Amino acid sequence: MNPPQSIDPHMTVDEIMRRWPAAIRVFIRNRMLCIGCPIGVFHTVRDACDAHDLDEDMISLQLLAAMANDGQLNGPSAFAVKPLPEARSSLEPPFAT
Repeated sequence: MNPPQSIDPHMTVDEIMRRWPAAIRVFIRNRMLCIGCPIGVFHTVRDACDAHDLDEDMISLQLLAAMANDGQLNGPSAFAVKPLPEARSSLEPPFAT
């Protein structure tokens, strides 16, 4: 899978850090407080740059470079729809005997 060519303007910083863990270093290096922040699930890169008074283009370039070199290139989305496990009957024992 190829690394992204641009930052999705709708993707949150939390999603970026989950999919490309190497991006966390960019936030730390720029003294952004996004790691573990409860607002990270709502903030886009633009929002975070505005909140920290940083240049969005500079941060985006750094993030793209980190994403391109991440060993977990484009990991699974934390928000991907996963099928629910099949429901068991309440009469079924929880384990096999």
